[in-house]
Amino acid sequence: MTIQYPTPTWNRLIRFISTDGRVLLGEPVDGELDIGLAMSSGQTIEAHVLGGKHAWEATAVRTGKTALVQTLLSPISQTECPTIRCTGLSYKDHADELGLPHPKAPVLFFKPNTALNGPNATVRVPKTAQNEDLDYEVELAVVIGRDCRDVSEEDAPDYVLGYTCANDLTSRQHQGVTSQWGYCKGFDGFCPLGPVMVSHRSLPDPHVVKLQTRVNDHLVQNGAAEKMIFSIPHVISYLSQGSTLPAGSVIITGTPPGIGVSQTPPLWLKDGDEVRCWISHGVGTLAIDVR
Repeated sequence: MTIQYPTPTWNRLIRFISTDGRVLLGEPVDGELDIGLAMSSGQTIEAHVLGGKHAWEATAVRTGKTALVQTLLSPISQTECPTIRCTGLSYKDHADELGLPHPKAPVLFFKPNTALNGPNATVRVPKTAQNEDLDYEVELAVVIGRDCRDVSEEDAPDYVLGYTCANDLTSRQHQGVTSQWGYCKGFDGFCPLGPVMVSHRSLPDPHVVKLQTRVNDHLVQNGAAEKMIFSIPHVISYLSQGSTLPAGSVIITGTPPGIGVSQTPPLWLKDGDEVRCWISHGVGTLAIDVR
């Protein structure tokens, strides 16, 4: 079977505010640059400007113009994203570190689109979540490129626009008092996303990626997507059964071991902490600070 990918011609897409104030889609001129680190260090970032309004449009091709990046935005905006579908307990070694059995089906919860936040952003922790139990979770995020319903595992990659990085921030105290995780993980800004979305064409097998988290330059997570319990095509197919995943949907796919609650003693994020989540193969570093 020949898969017709929904992505146009870009390989590494960013959404950004240019130095002249425009919100643009683009592709970094330097194809090897870690855009998140470059932004954090104040480097000048130049991007090829793409046409079109949405990353999945056929018009999202280079216009021949370039622009300088002033502010990085999440690759998918809140208005483009109908919802964020999330799977938990997705890595074998993460389930093992928590002493939990491997699930028989993907564990699903939701974040609202208002949880989306940009790379290099300041996450403002709401008063209700200021309980000294804020946790980090680096996750591979899948962006759906066209409406997807009742698809098979074989056909699921045909619906993927690209892959990026998410930080699934979590208030563990709120998580511990209910079986539903949407509240503890769904506060405004609690799903930073970016900095780069790598097209599915450029990353046909997402299970090759490595994932890391550093808190104040201390390495706390160091994982590999090859240790997922369920494959990405399986997750997409499972979530699509009887439930449409519209274009722009974001699926975050669980975290490897090393989260704060599993540390001894627990490592909670504090006011002023810098968290850097990194994914290989061109996605780069998603940096935030916590306030």
